[in-house]
Amino acid sequence: MEKLKLLSIFLFPSLSDFVVRRRFLVTVTDQCLVSFAFAKMAQNGGDGNDGGGAATHSKKFEAPQPHSVKEQLPGIQYCINSSPPWPEAIILGFQHYLLTLGITVLIPSIIVPQMGGGNTEKAAVIQNLLFVSGLSTLFQTFLGTRLPIVVVGSYAYLIPVTSIIQASRYTSYSDPYERFVRTMRGIQGALIGAAFFQCTIGFLGLWRNAVRFLSPLSVVPYVTFTGLGLYHLGFPMVIVDNFSATAAISCYMILADSFLFPHLIKLAKCVEIGIPGIILMVFISQILPRYLESKRSLCGRFSILFSISITWLFAQLLTSTTVYKHKPENTQISCRTDRAGLISTAPWIYFPYPFQWGSPTFNAGDAIVMMAPAFVSLFESTGTFFAAARFGSATPVPPSVISRGAGWLGIGVLLNGCLGSVTGTTASVENVGLLALTRVGSRRVIQISAGFMIFFSIFAKFGAFFASVPLPIVAAVYCVLFSFVSSAGLSFLQFCNLNSFKTKFILGFSFFMGLSVPQYFREYFHGGWRSAHPTGLFSDIAVVIFMSHTTVAALVALFFDLTLCRENDESRKDIGLNWWEKFSFYKSDVRNDEFYALPFRLNKLFPSI
Repeated sequence: MEKLKLLSIFLFPSLSDFVVRRRFLVTVTDQCLVSFAFAKMAQNGGDGNDGGGAATHSKKFEAPQPHSVKEQLPGIQYCINSSPPWPEAIILGFQHYLLTLGITVLIPSIIVPQMGGGNTEKAAVIQNLLFVSGLSTLFQTFLGTRLPIVVVGSYAYLIPVTSIIQASRYTSYSDPYERFVRTMRGIQGALIGAAFFQCTIGFLGLWRNAVRFLSPLSVVPYVTFTGLGLYHLGFPMVIVDNFSATAAISCYMILADSFLFPHLIKLAKCVEIGIPGIILMVFISQILPRYLESKRSLCGRFSILFSISITWLFAQLLTSTTVYKHKPENTQISCRTDRAGLISTAPWIYFPYPFQWGSPTFNAGDAIVMMAPAFVSLFESTGTFFAAARFGSATPVPPSVISRGAGWLGIGVLLNGCLGSVTGTTASVENVGLLALTRVGSRRVIQISAGFMIFFSIFAKFGAFFASVPLPIVAAVYCVLFSFVSSAGLSFLQFCNLNSFKTKFILGFSFFMGLSVPQYFREYFHGGWRSAHPTGLFSDIAVVIFMSHTTVAALVALFFDLTLCRENDESRKDIGLNWWEKFSFYKSDVRNDEFYALPFRLNKLFPSI
């Protein structure tokens, strides 16, 4: 203030300027007070406590900030180690069991009739596959990856299985049942050989060493195509019958030529069941919770039960009102609720046991070809492991844990070979999507679902009732669940630099080739090229590997990731490798013991590296 007085005397020295000098002092003082008030307000965060009336009209300016990186997915209500209350956990486990019925019924329904078996043999194979799925799921959750993973049959094995069915040493039998038994024993021998191959890769750590080369950039197309690559089993299977959809459009489906599948030429429409199923599933899980206030999202959590039950009742109504009375036979098989042929043929109690159709027969060529789908199953299951860890709110899976899980998947293939389930095992993609839909990634829920699988495989008549759900209803659910798994892969983009042109190229090229290459092999396998080139050992191996969207996209992304993005620290940072490296070894992150440690202190006997 003294300095202001001296400045006013210097500017206005005469006494007559006293009034002017006083006005100058008042004006300057007021401006200083206002400036001080604004500075104080900014210091206090703009809350207006020290700024008087002027501060109340100001707002704190905040620059837009990107979303923070999350190593563990937030918003999951029950993570891997937690569990909902027992009544809720039992219902959730039953939902997971219902999802396994789609593939469990579909694969034997295609394969067994071509082997010469009838509905009785088909029901037995379904019960065997369901029993092994339950056991393998328990092995995986207790001793494998410890993730909330359901183990089911794999589509990847169908091409080698059809090659065995077409072999002249089996087609020469005129009696259908004799041909079924002989073919089954040959398939069992090939599966046992593939099981030893997969167990060797997993338990010896070979798959662990391969997975350590991955980075967040190569994981993006890897996991994304784990869900996206199954688009054939979504909407197309909603509107066509179960056999035709599988044979003509599925990713791993077998050829639909007149020799093997003469009855698959005509497509049967089930749009009146499938489309309402999709609409109902989306409405109950996504739209209805917005208008129902509840602490627990019951609609989203139990949307599978609600949508399947309502659509199933609607299908029963169409069946009872003779809507399908004059429809083609294929339409009635896939759309009616009373044509599955399982309830009438399934026994009340059935105990699966090994080698019920005799000792397996071994053929070196069949075993070598069967190793190709075992290799593909490793790729697809690894992508599912990453997605399950994400939706279980866990850290990324260490490579040693993935390799341990791969070995136990091989044990599942061995069990399938011993019991005669006509296919191998893989981690279920649709059940991982259900983890995201319910926001419950609990391991206990998955173990309860495994209990349901074993129970209904033994009490076969009750299991056959639930297994008779029309497959277009299940396909409608797939449309929602596969999309969640695809989004899990895209979530790894948060660790990558999307402004890098190398990143853009690797992502775009791997996505494009992951779609384009399998399409070429699918056309080769189903089209005229196939008749010009007979089935052979290396032909089947190439078709199995390169018809897998997940395998192609992962291999392309990994190749360019290793060759283009590992040259300096800046490139490694662009692909998120600096962040990813701490998850490459089990002991690098203390949280790994929380999620992936073996029970009963088995880690001391079988340490993870």
